[in-house]
Amino acid sequence: MSGEAHRRPVVLLLDDEAQLTAVMVRMLESEFEVEVAASVEEAEMLLGTRTFDAIIADHMMPGDKQGLDFLVEAIRLQPTAKRILMTGYMNPELLARAVTIGQLSALLLKPATAQQIRKALHDALGLSA
Repeated sequence: MSGEAHRRPVVLLLDDEAQLTAVMVRMLESEFEVEVAASVEEAEMLLGTRTFDAIIADHMMPGDKQGLDFLVEAIRLQPTAKRILMTGYMNPELLARAVTIGQLSALLLKPATAQQIRKALHDALGLSA
């Protein structure tokens, strides 16, 4: 058997909430290889270092760029990566626009459960549950 058959999908997780990120990594690490970025700038650097199968980004980030801005940029840099946006910001216009301009595989409302995040990744990547 080749090593590729056992390769875990690589996921980039962009979120500035350290405790939430730690919980998400623990719940995903058995199935996915998870890289974490606490800022858009850090996530941009990681995009240049390796190929990701999926990118999960929180929309509300500190600084000038938000999670959706990053996901739009990721389309150009890693067009095959599946993109998932998480937000607690309930603006219907933003939510509708985000799916289109971010070419999102999923949009999760925070607080998203571990089951919702795992399902979104499985659906986006075509993995069996």
